[in-house]
Amino acid sequence: MDMKKKDDIELEMQETVVEELAEQEEEVSLKEEAAEMKEQAKKTIQLIKEKAKEEDPRPNSAMSLRTILGGDFLTADMVRRQIWLFVLMVVFCIVYVAIRYQCQQDMLTIDKLEKELLDAKYKALSSSSTLTEKSRESHVLDALKQNKDSLLHIADQPPYIINVAE
Repeated sequence: MDMKKKDDIELEMQETVVEELAEQEEEVSLKEEAAEMKEQAKKTIQLIKEKAKEEDPRPNSAMSLRTILGGDFLTADMVRRQIWLFVLMVVFCIVYVAIRYQCQQDMLTIDKLEKELLDAKYKALSSSSTLTEKSRESHVLDALKQNKDSLLHIADQPPYIINVAE
């Protein structure tokens, strides 16, 4: 039994040593990977620093449909030079929308006032026709006959024409 215990202990020691070696190799590989990642990051930062500049590169004079649709011609330098033009365009757009809105409001007001005017004309025409009907000679004479307080009547003789010499 002693021998068996000894073999088990030796086997355990060998396994422990193997595990420790594996852990050490793993640590070394992790350290190597970390070092590679640091190097990669440094290279990437260096590339970014080389490509990053304060000013945008000057666009070439060849304007193509691809550069226009891609927006490559809208560089910061060009936008800075044309900022007042953009501001002016925005102001014009705002004024255009405001004037159009005001025009629509005025047209609605004009339509409303035209309807009111038409109603007033119809009322005036109706009142005028009522007044004309009531002031006819026959209606006036009928009204006077009903009241019996007037000496007015229809003339039996035609009017006389009096000529005055000057």
